[in-house]
Amino acid sequence: MDLLEYQGKQLFARHGVPVPDGAPASSVEEAVQRARELGFPCVVKAQVQIGGRGKAGGIKVANSVEEAEEHARAILGMDIRGHTVHEVWIERASDIAAEYYASIVFDRSAKAPLLMLSTRGGMDIEAVAEEDPAAIARLHVDPLLGFQDFHARRLCFAAGVDADVVRPVGALLARLYDAFVAEEAMLVEVNPLIVTGERDVVALDAKVTLDGNALFRHPDNAKLRDPAGDDPQERMAKERGLTYVKLDGDVGILGNGAGLVMSTLDVVAQAGGRPANFLDAGGGSKAEAIVDAVEVILSDAKVKAVLFNIFGGITRCDEVARGLIEAFAQVKPTVPFVVRLNGTNEEEGRALLAEADLPNVTVEATMDGAAERVVELAA
Repeated sequence: MDLLEYQGKQLFARHGVPVPDGAPASSVEEAVQRARELGFPCVVKAQVQIGGRGKAGGIKVANSVEEAEEHARAILGMDIRGHTVHEVWIERASDIAAEYYASIVFDRSAKAPLLMLSTRGGMDIEAVAEEDPAAIARLHVDPLLGFQDFHARRLCFAAGVDADVVRPVGALLARLYDAFVAEEAMLVEVNPLIVTGERDVVALDAKVTLDGNALFRHPDNAKLRDPAGDDPQERMAKERGLTYVKLDGDVGILGNGAGLVMSTLDVVAQAGGRPANFLDAGGGSKAEAIVDAVEVILSDAKVKAVLFNIFGGITRCDEVARGLIEAFAQVKPTVPFVVRLNGTNEEEGRALLAEADLPNVTVEATMDGAAERVVELAA
């Protein structure tokens, strides 16, 4: 679960990470009031779960009430790379002497947190990594040992941090690590991490991704989820108890079991197609679940063809066939479907589909054949 900047800063503050004073606002009037309370100059910052806000005009400095009102009016409702701004964060302006970058991410391959630190903050870190990989110091931390003072010193020296701020930067990294562990985060990122004119170290930004599977242990964090920020298809699937991830292609995919669906994505890609989604209807899928799955897949306007790849173990192929027949009766799809049924009651399932004679439905015997056919139909 991704947090907005101000939510991340509030989480940081709970763990002693220094952040500028600020307050959220969801209307122009509220933004002006918050600006009056904080004083000038202040910064009006768009709150969306995407980077590039500054380049898009979503971060503005206000030196007066009039400017605060003007900026809030311009930013609220703004579209930033497909994300509509519903809230702004009004923050006291900071004196910036230097901009660093710091982050902690869970590295699955190493099975340990990976800490990164760079003195080239305030810009796209991806560009820095590509142009000068040595500019980013990296260090894995043994989760059983935890973050230690020597980790901080090693990172600071490797990154070339100014000698007079090595201690405060190290202290801030330790608090970020505490937040990362205590809140069960997958990512905490600060860009920029600033050094002020008085040589204080402050987190000027906050990007936080929490482990959604751990939210039941963090009810306060669970309340931060913004349903309006979810993809509409993913939200619909969640409401119906389906495991769905939206992708960028035009071939809708349904399977039963995560491994089978992943394999289906690969086979479709090998056949030259581009999957539009990952949808796992789960083991033991009933007809009602198949109807729901069809509705979710077809709610994506980019889908040009759909592949049903079912291996009947717990799931019965005749149940899947009944669900597809019912879906055609209710939803009336206009895009072609390719169906591969294999396993428990596969002959009964194929017989039901043959009897129903659904329009635009092709039955294939093999997974490779089904993938090639659906890619052909989507072209």
